[in-house]
Amino acid sequence: MKGVVIEPATWRDLRVLQVLEKACFGREAWPWIDLLAALTLVETVRLKAEVSDRMVGFIIGDRRRHQGLGWIATLGVHPDYRRQGIGRQLLTLCEQQLSMRRVRLTLRQSNVAAFALYRGVGYREVDVWQRYYRDGEDGIVMEKVIEP
Repeated sequence: MKGVVIEPATWRDLRVLQVLEKACFGREAWPWIDLLAALTLVETVRLKAEVSDRMVGFIIGDRRRHQGLGWIATLGVHPDYRRQGIGRQLLTLCEQQLSMRRVRLTLRQSNVAAFALYRGVGYREVDVWQRYYRDGEDGIVMEKVIEP
């Protein structure tokens, strides 16, 4: 999508990120304390996508060096801006900044659109976590091996 600016998110983005997180995930939105931690922890990559100075997407990834992998903790795009390539842009840039050969993420089994996005950029299903989400839905663990 034209006009998208992607830049680092900081603790100053907390309030706007809370609103966007709620719009993206509803009851499953992260509590403010978890968002604040993600916006301040050292090994975390946090990016926001803006259109006309409005935050419309975000991604948070962390390096788990002891496991030799990066982990995409969350990726969200406002419902009004989905299917325009913003999620893909955020994901690609986050993977680059994580600088890890393997990257993993978890998504709801029912999230067909996200599954298609991740498959389309090289992620493969590696595990299923039974009853991972609060409502009992399974989580699909996907992994991408990034070639040097």
